[in-house]
Amino acid sequence: MKTKLTKELESTLYQYCFEQGSYVVEEVSMPDKKGIVDTLSYQQLSDNQIEWRCYELKVTKADFHSKAKLSFIGNYNYFVLPQKLYEEVADEIPTHIGVLIYRAFDKKAMEASPQTLRAPGFLTVAKKAQYQDLQVDEKQLTSHFVASLFREVDKAKRVEKGLQLYSDDKLFKELKKRSKAGYDVYKPDYNLYDRFVDEIEDDAITALQEELDARNAEYQELKLQLQQLQQPNLEDKL
Repeated sequence: MKTKLTKELESTLYQYCFEQGSYVVEEVSMPDKKGIVDTLSYQQLSDNQIEWRCYELKVTKADFHSKAKLSFIGNYNYFVLPQKLYEEVADEIPTHIGVLIYRAFDKKAMEASPQTLRAPGFLTVAKKAQYQDLQVDEKQLTSHFVASLFREVDKAKRVEKGLQLYSDDKLFKELKKRSKAGYDVYKPDYNLYDRFVDEIEDDAITALQEELDARNAEYQELKLQLQQLQQPNLEDKL
């Protein structure tokens, strides 16, 4: 599971690459078993050359020292780190690897901003990356990049369609499969089914209350109109 900070770095890096005019996708498997890069960007230069950049996101010292393979196969390669972590590991970063520092926006500044910010923070270049020749076959890398883009598009389409993709029978079977994990007599506050029923009941009560309020308002309006119609008759009698 990605931590909140990792997601913030990922979101900010995506916006950073987008503003640089790059195509970008996360978690791309490399050709020749070169591992999986956290973020890969593709940018076409003015001379029709392609520039590939690899980004590895790290949020803790343990994460930085992980045995997972670093897929620095691009023309330019970067670590994306919080400021504090960079200060702790700066001496361990190879000369040719660049560093982008993440800083979160101030919450009050975000709330006061006239525009909706597209990222939770911003990146600054703490160390420039040095150019290197691409470490894998470019055609294969392009193929892996396109496959990862398709994965993200497919994921987005599935999210957009939501539960419409599934029949009632499939949904029922899925709920039954989750029944053991979804119900715990010792933790009633965390029971999936109790939460579902409670929310349905709350929605029904809210809907009924809104309808009752609307009908009461309509009744009061009719009552007022009736009183206004009866008022002249009372004055004539007096």
